[in-house]
Amino acid sequence: MSVSKMRDNVERWVIHEGLSFEEVKNPENSFQVLVKHAGQYGIPVDVFEPKGQPGILVIGAKVIMKNSQISRYLGFNTEEKEKFEKKVADFCYSIQAINKIITEDGKQKVGVYVVMDDKENINQQTMLDAIDKVSEIHEKTSRFLLKTF
Repeated sequence: MSVSKMRDNVERWVIHEGLSFEEVKNPENSFQVLVKHAGQYGIPVDVFEPKGQPGILVIGAKVIMKNSQISRYLGFNTEEKEKFEKKVADFCYSIQAINKIITEDGKQKVGVYVVMDDKENINQQTMLDAIDKVSEIHEKTSRFLLKTF
C-alpha cells in the first residue's frame, strides 16, 4: 500500500466513524493524524506510518505524567531512571503494549503503542479495534503510574 493510499484509507476510515482528526507534521513519519477523541476513554490517539517501516501502521497515545511524578522522575539518578523505565516496560509488556518514555512540551510522557504489521489485514475494523485497545492501555498505564509512582 503506497503512503498516500495508506493515509487516504486512514482518513476515510476515521471520517466514516465520525471522529474528528487533524494532520500532524512529523519528519519521522510518512504521515500522521491525531484523532482527537478516540476509544471508550475519549483520548487523543496518533495514527501514523513510520518512514523507516512502510506499510506498518502504528496507533498510539501519550500518558502525561503528573507534575509531582515529573519532579520525582527528573530527580532520579541514572540507575533509578533505568529501574523505573524497566518497571514501566514490564507493565506495558504485560498488557501487550509497546512503550517509550519521552519528553515533549516540557512534560514527561509515557507513549503506549500498538503496531499493525500484518499488511493484508490493515482495514477499517482492525484500525478501529487498535484505537480502542490503545484507549484501554492508555487508561491502564495511567492507573499503573498513579498506583506505583
